[in-house]
Amino acid sequence: MRYCAYKDHIEQENTLQDRILEQIYGHAATRFLIRPFITPAFSKIAGQFLDSRASRFLIRPFIRLNHISLRECEKKTFSSFNDFFTRRLKKDSRPFSENPKHLISPCDARLTVYPITQTSTFRIKNTRYTLEQLLKNETLARHFEGGFLFLFRLSVDDYHRYIYVDDAIRSAERTIDGVLHTVNPAAAGQVPIYKENCREYSLLKSRHFGTLLQMEVGAMMVGKIVNHKKRCSGISVKRGQERGYFAFGGSTILLLTQHDKVLPNSELLSLSARGIETKVLQGETIGKAFCL
Repeated sequence: MRYCAYKDHIEQENTLQDRILEQIYGHAATRFLIRPFITPAFSKIAGQFLDSRASRFLIRPFIRLNHISLRECEKKTFSSFNDFFTRRLKKDSRPFSENPKHLISPCDARLTVYPITQTSTFRIKNTRYTLEQLLKNETLARHFEGGFLFLFRLSVDDYHRYIYVDDAIRSAERTIDGVLHTVNPAAAGQVPIYKENCREYSLLKSRHFGTLLQMEVGAMMVGKIVNHKKRCSGISVKRGQERGYFAFGGSTILLLTQHDKVLPNSELLSLSARGIETKVLQGETIGKAFCL
């Protein structure tokens, strides 16, 4: 997988996780054997273990393998692996623009941007999807025609807490259940990933960018998408406020914008058109409010 450090040179990403998943999803026998391990039941059991003190022995090897620094973390010791994985960073470690018309990234991730048209499908992890398939709602999908789909792919070494990108009134969360498949690109050629992954989304009537839709997509071994106050509707949220976090695993966030509301950065559009992801940090400016 190719990605570009924002405004920097293009690099090739091929992690141990990538290589293992290529082997698993590249053969019919291993795809069959993996089925029990991608169910919500297994994910729940795995999540319980990763929440326990017994899982602490996994932390140090994981840090070394993925070259993770704890310098920005609020704390350096953890009660479980998931306590480490969902660690908070120190205040101001992810600054964002004070200009309210700058659209900011909700998370650390590899980002691609796609225009949304009436007939468009989206090449997401080497598989094509319609917006209706992602949302399971034809009327809602039409609401975002002419806008953009921002796809944020979080790797295991990324910060797994995410924020709201603008002041807004938020709807209640809608949950779409599904079998938990990895969002790693290796799986995409064999499994319709986003049709099977569990996901949650809400609508945000934002102050500066029209109506936004933010969706979190779970992945293998991610039993929980932890969004705060998920059952509350019509609540006021603030730009930079924490929206939630993922438990262990690589995960994905989608941000949908309406027609003539957001203009993505031109470099993001250019790299995305070439199939290259852009590495961004939470709070980085990725676009601006559209002005006629």
